[in-house]
Amino acid sequence: MQLKLKKRTVDGILAIEANGRIVFGEESSLLREEVKRAIADGQKQIALNLGEVSYIDSGGLGTLVALHTSAHNAGGAIKLANLTQRVGDLLQITKLLTVFEVYDSEYLALEAFRKAA
Repeated sequence: MQLKLKKRTVDGILAIEANGRIVFGEESSLLREEVKRAIADGQKQIALNLGEVSYIDSGGLGTLVALHTSAHNAGGAIKLANLTQRVGDLLQITKLLTVFEVYDSEYLALEAFRKAA
C-alpha cells in the first residue's frame, strides 16, 4: 500500500498522520521530503502518528532515525504516537524505543510539546 500523509498544524505543532507502509524507496522518500521541508520552513515540533502504518522495513527505520537526527540538529524534536503492535515491537527489538519519545496517542504527543513550551 502506498504511503499517504495527512498534515495539519495544532497550536504551532505539525501533526503528520501516516497511512500505509514506510519502506525503502518512494514511501520513505515521501516522508523524508515532507519532514525535511517542514524543518527547513521553521517547523521544529513534529508529532508523527503511526497508527495506520502497517509495515516498516530497514529503509523506513533508517528514515525515521535520519529525521530524528535532522530535527534534533535543527533544535527541534519528532515524537512518535499511536504505534501499532507490529511497529512497536520492531522499535523495541531494534532498541530504537530508547531513541524516540513514544506516546500512546497523538493527543499525548501534542500535549508533551505543549508542556515543554
